[in-house]
Amino acid sequence: MKIQPLFDKVLIQPQKAEEKTASGIFIPDTAKQDKPQFGEVIAIGEKVNTVKVGQKVVFAKYGPVELTLEGQEYLIVKEEDILATL
Repeated sequence: MKIQPLFDKVLIQPQKAEEKTASGIFIPDTAKQDKPQFGEVIAIGEKVNTVKVGQKVVFAKYGPVELTLEGQEYLIVKEEDILATL
């Protein structure tokens, strides 16, 4: 299934939260962030000027619309809610 965001919207595949630290200590669910704030741009609307498909981005914690397509989780955010590129 192909999805195309409209206007100034960006489709992001969120980065999964880390399961363990670099030293090998497992992180319990209670210590993880509520939602990951990093992800990869999958598609952009026609009015988006600041990011491109494939870029890694940091986005605002609140505001994204959660969407599940074919078992995969995605977020739709406004361009203005993207805070930085990586």
